Amino acid sequence: MVLKPRFVMLDEPTSALDMTVQAQVVDLLRDLQKKHDLAYLFISHDLKVVKALANHVIVMRLGKVVEEGPAAEIFSAPREDYTRALMAAAFNIEAVESGTVSQ
Repeated sequence: MVLKPRFVMLDEPTSALDMTVQAQVVDLLRDLQKKHDLAYLFISHDLKVVKALANHVIVMRLGKVVEEGPAAEIFSAPREDYTRALMAAAFNIEAVESGTVSQ
């Protein structure tokens, strides 16, 4: 933060951390973002952490964009089967073949 960046890329910053430390890192990232008006590119497989931090989400599969949009929309109503499957795995919900997700 000494160099006062406007943009910070974070690649799996919370992987291999226990839940308590993950929460501390997420809180720190939020605080730094507010204090320094930062934009983050947050790369992660942990959708719970992504949901906690992201304003905009891009879902990729095999190096291609599958779905993108506001985080609230992606997490509440994913359009693509692949995104629904990721959400089902991350949030322990059942993906239904009809294109809907149930709990």
